[in-house]
Amino acid sequence: MDLKPIKIGLIAELTGPLSFMGIANANLTTMLVDDINDKGGLLGRPVKLVVEDGETSESVAKARSAKLIDIDKVDLVVGGIYSSTRLAIKSEAVSRGRTLYIYTEQYEGQENDPLIFCTGPVPAQQVEPLIPWLMKSTGAKKFYLPSADYIWPHLLNKAASRVVRANGGEIVGEEYFPLDTVDFQRTVQHIMASGAEVVFNTIVPPGLTPFLDKLHEAGFGKRGGKIICTYFDENFFNLVPSEQIEGLYSCLDYYQELDDPFGRALLCRYRDRFPGSAMLTAGSGCTGHYRAIKMWEAAVNEAGTVERDAVIRALDHAKLSEGPGGPAEMVPGQHHVRMNMYIAQAQSGRFRIVKNLGPIDPNERALSDEFQLSNVR
Repeated sequence: MDLKPIKIGLIAELTGPLSFMGIANANLTTMLVDDINDKGGLLGRPVKLVVEDGETSESVAKARSAKLIDIDKVDLVVGGIYSSTRLAIKSEAVSRGRTLYIYTEQYEGQENDPLIFCTGPVPAQQVEPLIPWLMKSTGAKKFYLPSADYIWPHLLNKAASRVVRANGGEIVGEEYFPLDTVDFQRTVQHIMASGAEVVFNTIVPPGLTPFLDKLHEAGFGKRGGKIICTYFDENFFNLVPSEQIEGLYSCLDYYQELDDPFGRALLCRYRDRFPGSAMLTAGSGCTGHYRAIKMWEAAVNEAGTVERDAVIRALDHAKLSEGPGGPAEMVPGQHHVRMNMYIAQAQSGRFRIVKNLGPIDPNERALSDEFQLSNVR
């Protein structure tokens, strides 16, 4: 009997500006793999998790992915937060290594490779429901888009601009900054002078904190300005003074205040195991990691093998009857997940759900060569 371990390689940002997210992702994945092993493993074999620190750096993530493929010879690669990190992992794990890769973070959509599955929300599940709801409920029409200069903000802004204009609004400013930018004085002056009613923010750490500080100092919130940041979750209350983000709107697949017995139990178990560590949240990608590991586990069991193509065929229709935020299912042919979505608002240092959107389709393009996997060896 083959008792060689089945190997999962995880790229997690254990250090660098996103470590408060990456540590949570590594914690949860460790817990889920331990659960599998406590039940006797997969197909009678133990599952070994190999965790590599991506250091919030594309070049490091690329090198660590190469190690997972060439030295560890993993059966599955999971993780990465920034979209630029996803592309770095993809270059080694998928393009060169021809290995199954599950990307777990909310992102700009449009990833379309037979070997990649995405388990986080995409624009059809975030900006498309959130922006019309906000415009209708607040009357706001003028949007300013301050942004980090990489693939996710560019494509998310395209989606947001399309939705704003379709609902009778206008984009009064759009700017892009290198990831290490920390001086936002001029940008905030532009925002205040533009008459913007909504700041749709895609600036990310480390620039996030100084940007929000300047925006607050300038009185944007005091004059009734609204901030949207689709990736904001409970972890960010530890990064930013709560008064700077009072009233901020976010749209994710899970918030800790959800009155859901499964999510509550998972959160309690996580807190007991990792007290005082990074929090289990949706914005960090924890929920995407949960869906990735559990759907992959179900697919391997259904396929009766870890052979790549057989697992991909089973993963294409994987479903979870429960999970943080509710049930979820892979949309056949799209390699993206239908999941419950929620609009939440920051109120007095915590997120309150203001709208339960229910299950929303990712509406991603179907893979034309979905079952022609022999072409991608």
